[in-house]
Amino acid sequence: MASNAKSKTYAFLYSVCRNISSPDDDAAGRKIYSGHAPAASVLPLEDNENVRDYLVDAKGKQKRSPTLVHQAIRKTLSDNAAEFCVLNGGMTIVASAAEVDDKARVITLSNASIINGSQTQGELRRYYEQWDNQPPVVPYVKFEIIVTDDADLTAEISIARNFQNDVRAISIAGRRGQLDELEQAIAASRPGAKLRKSETDLTGDGGFLDTEKLIQVTMAIMPESMLKKLDVASDAGGRTFTYSQKTRCLKIFQRLVENGPADVYKCFLDLAPMALDLYDKWKSHQGFRGTRIRSITRENGEIIEVPDGVIFPILAAHAVFAKKSTKGWDMTPPKVFTDNDIIGPTKQVYMEIAGSNPQTMGKSKACYSSLSQITSIYAKLG
Repeated sequence: MASNAKSKTYAFLYSVCRNISSPDDDAAGRKIYSGHAPAASVLPLEDNENVRDYLVDAKGKQKRSPTLVHQAIRKTLSDNAAEFCVLNGGMTIVASAAEVDDKARVITLSNASIINGSQTQGELRRYYEQWDNQPPVVPYVKFEIIVTDDADLTAEISIARNFQNDVRAISIAGRRGQLDELEQAIAASRPGAKLRKSETDLTGDGGFLDTEKLIQVTMAIMPESMLKKLDVASDAGGRTFTYSQKTRCLKIFQRLVENGPADVYKCFLDLAPMALDLYDKWKSHQGFRGTRIRSITRENGEIIEVPDGVIFPILAAHAVFAKKSTKGWDMTPPKVFTDNDIIGPTKQVYMEIAGSNPQTMGKSKACYSSLSQITSIYAKLG
């Protein structure tokens, strides 16, 4: 922040804010504030001091498709916006001066700039634009505000806060070979298909399948008898974790690969290709045309994308159709059952139980149980 630049002020609204300045900060004339703020507070902030712009919108040679970071933030906002403040790393902001009004819960910042969190800000803007600035769930953001007029220190902080070296569970599972047989099972029905086994494997360009999503949807359709052996909730209402807890699903799968039971692992590998096909079908199912479910993305009247929160209760309801034969596990609904038989009830539970909120539906035991009651009737008829 150049000292000779004209000072610009910004009113930063917050919900919680604490002064966490250390003795060293006080001695150096710095102030450090930390807290949570509604996402709308960070949308107008500049990021001119950040070493990285929002990469999706960056101009020139820097412009690129959404990375794994962007995909992860989008998924958090789509599936867990209410937990965004604890699932997202938040952002760091610098300012040359700050005046705190605890009564009004506002900090007046001078020459404020994001120095870490431009990708988060960009995805939050995208999220708000999707909902015409009135999202069904208002996410909150963790923030740290560093108040200093030392331009050199600001530059050093920006560089230091943007250095990342994170190894995720998916990379560990890939290196241990725990995903190899699952990849072979998928490639048997989708020749050439590759699973993402590392953070550097991108799914946005179609090069790799989303391994974590594959594991989630497969667990969603696993028969109750198999899930019981994994010591996880197996009834219809207990399957909400398959939608909202991808890390837990991956860890359960890792234990399954390493420790069995072997029959459950075989069931998982048999059903995985079917689960992926089922998910892909419902993700853009044209049967939702005319349902007026607002959260569904449409283009020229065609269904482009159905939210996962709507899809997962449908997938879980199909678990009653999973049957074991001499050739292995299969999932074939009885001939009396059609997709339309569950689309109507899906709209009903979406509106009446979930309050027209796809994230609520994905986490609602009542929504899962209601749709499973429908398919259970048809399973008995078949």
